[in-house]
Amino acid sequence: MLGLAVGIDYALFILNRHRRQLKSGVELRESIGLATGTSGNAVLFAGITVIIALAALNLTGIGFVGLMGTMGSLAIAVSVLIAITATPAALSLVGNRILSKKERTTLAAGSSSEQNKAAKKKSDAAEQKRVFANRHPWITVLATVAVLVIAAIPFSSMRLGLPDGSAEEVTSSPYRAYMITTEAFGPGFNSQIPAVVTMPSAVTEDDLTKLQADLATKIFNLDNVAAVVPAAISDDKKTLLFQVVSTVEPSSVETEKLVRDLRALDTEIKSEYGAELGVTGLTATNIDISKKIADVLPLYLGTVLLLSMVLLVLVFRSILIPLIAAGGFLLTVFATMGAVIAVYQWGWLGEVFGVNNPGPILSFLPIFLIGILFGLAMDYQLFLVSGMREAHTHGKDTNASINYGLRLSRAVVIAAALIMVTVFGGFAFSHLAMIRPVGFGLAIGVLIDAFLVRLLLVPAAMTIFGKATWWIPKWLDRILPDVDVEGAALEREQLH
Repeated sequence: MLGLAVGIDYALFILNRHRRQLKSGVELRESIGLATGTSGNAVLFAGITVIIALAALNLTGIGFVGLMGTMGSLAIAVSVLIAITATPAALSLVGNRILSKKERTTLAAGSSSEQNKAAKKKSDAAEQKRVFANRHPWITVLATVAVLVIAAIPFSSMRLGLPDGSAEEVTSSPYRAYMITTEAFGPGFNSQIPAVVTMPSAVTEDDLTKLQADLATKIFNLDNVAAVVPAAISDDKKTLLFQVVSTVEPSSVETEKLVRDLRALDTEIKSEYGAELGVTGLTATNIDISKKIADVLPLYLGTVLLLSMVLLVLVFRSILIPLIAAGGFLLTVFATMGAVIAVYQWGWLGEVFGVNNPGPILSFLPIFLIGILFGLAMDYQLFLVSGMREAHTHGKDTNASINYGLRLSRAVVIAAALIMVTVFGGFAFSHLAMIRPVGFGLAIGVLIDAFLVRLLLVPAAMTIFGKATWWIPKWLDRILPDVDVEGAALEREQLH
């Protein structure tokens, strides 16, 4: 899914640049070279930022999350390779047919110089009409930030966990089985909690019954316990297994508290019997994984932002642009998670998105969303700001550069974002409870980042900072390698 998403983005970006150059009169093969050397260069660095974000999922220390990140990074690397090799080759085979018949006729009717002059005149006229974010930067920044902050309010109440059978579709077998069990035996029977007591020495047959009864009584006296069943004893008579049934649903806050209370009981059992108490099972494992992911989330987010900012400083030779990009992404994350929590934890618009029993948010969803949305956000950031940097390099002032970059790349960013929203949005209506929030989160996240942050907030903030947007310490500028992501060495002056 991710490989498809970014593969389309990268191909569109190169294709859009190539078409624009052909319509301005550039010769076919020269246009392919220029598009690959400029937009293709931006694609390469965009891909690197996505790979960084996904590879960093290994920081969680959770096997399946790290594996998803590693395989996602591999998919991105393949997408970048195809974009900068197969796409130019395909453009060469297609030739001028990449343009519509009307565009080819218009191009053939006049000389290259005439076409260039007409294209430049049209471009200059368009640039004189500045985009809204460029004309009203303060209004844009304040309104956009206000909307995103309001959307992020539910984030403060986020709970992580895994959905149980009650979260599935009401017509599905898992939901029906869950409800039948709940009605017959109580909600706790849907996910019993195994508790294991390990004694320092073998328990005799005479003492076994009394010991099991005493331990079961201690466990039963805890809050939210419906039943405690001595389930088994090991062959060496040292390990006793108890099945603990709660009075509440497996995904409830009370069940989490019960698991913590059971583990806290270990101290009392150790002092009285010299034994150790452990809690295992699906419910306890889900709680442990959720806590581990919540604990590592700040580290992951900080690492990704730091590495990406270093890369953006290298690409754009600016201090403020990476800071603006990072700040915008943080707003995207909080607003996206706020929307997810409002729907899947609070139950807002539950009927629309098939949420019949609101509960905790899928434990690995936040870190998964951060990885994918960060990659796509940096794609859009590079596509838009590389055009601005390109214009600035060729002598345009800050406002004109921002306006030029937006007009150059916004169409392809909008098209790419709409494609992503369509792809991800389809998963929001999946029959699987674990898939729905992932699809919804990615779709709403792309909408927020592309249309509010990258196309409005970022250019407005750059307009407010003015010339300072491109500031970089001279000593840092000297030691940084010139990666020329905007293709200034390749771009001809006549295209500006």
